Amino acid sequence: MFTTALEWIDDLLGLLYPRLCPACEENYLPKESLICLQCHCELPYTDHHLSVDNVFTERFWGRVPLDTGAALLQFTKGGRVQALIHQLKYGGNQEVGIRLGIIFGEKLRTAATFAQVDLIIPVPLHPRRLRQRGYNQSACIAAGLAQGMGIEYAEHYLRRVAYTTTQTQKSRMDRFNNVSTAFEVRKATELQGRHLLLVDDVLTTGATLEAAAIPLLEVPGLRLSMATLAMAV
Repeated sequence: MFTTALEWIDDLLGLLYPRLCPACEENYLPKESLICLQCHCELPYTDHHLSVDNVFTERFWGRVPLDTGAALLQFTKGGRVQALIHQLKYGGNQEVGIRLGIIFGEKLRTAATFAQVDLIIPVPLHPRRLRQRGYNQSACIAAGLAQGMGIEYAEHYLRRVAYTTTQTQKSRMDRFNNVSTAFEVRKATELQGRHLLLVDDVLTTGATLEAAAIPLLEVPGLRLSMATLAMAV
């Protein structure tokens, strides 16, 4: 009886305050749905995970030795993917990262290129930024990936030690200089010989991922791959 009353209240609130799709911000969302059916069909998924070398890994040639890398979606300004990323980073919608991470993880789980990954690590936020936002959007994605791939993820091995200004509107060199000494590895001996998947929300110039990768690659025997929710074209 109590459950029925709660469901009735939930339905009433849905009529008064309908949930809109976070991607298009137009269509109503059915219960338990992340995005509307139209957006689900029209999201620009990539096929990076099907090839060891692809447009994602090309962005790091001559900079970071990667085993492989992939983004789930193509990012364009003003598009649905930008709206989803904005909801994840600034709208408090952690579910976007987790649910899309699960979808991405299920793709990577069946990809031979990612078969040997045994640990997922998100790019960390500085503690001050984490307090401001309340959560790490990359950790949301990593948690979803871990569930979809069936492997563990951990947040304590990589630490952000420098509080940096926003990367928005910076050039590639300025972005790298902004974060070049921002990260340090903890408990490095536990990472020796492992194949890590380093996770961030969006790949633009790759400066943040590169800066995070450099101290990780100093760990003996460590292999590194990367994954992001989206990649800017």
